[in-house]
Amino acid sequence: MAKIQFSKGIDEDAIPEVRLTRSRSGESGTASFVFIKPKALSNASTEDITGMYMIDEEGELVTREVKGRFVNGKPEALEVLYVMRSTLEWERFMRFMERYAEENELGFSQK
Repeated sequence: MAKIQFSKGIDEDAIPEVRLTRSRSGESGTASFVFIKPKALSNASTEDITGMYMIDEEGELVTREVKGRFVNGKPEALEVLYVMRSTLEWERFMRFMERYAEENELGFSQK
């Protein structure tokens, strides 16, 4: 099962918008995630956000590049950047995203 967590052990319910960019050489790339009104920012959440953890049967991918977006002082979204520095990291991330997309009925479009 592919899942995303912001605090260890607590699955995030909000489905993100994800944008991918890749270098011309294919050696590196970035994934930008935007979670609108995630559970991790709700008033009910008492856990600290320690990063974004992408977990599946192969293991765990982690990024600490997590920023909150606030509107009128209220938490609105989480913006996350995941950087891949090699072809192997890119391929591993894509395997995770395929599983995550399939389980959460995410679509894919190239722009």
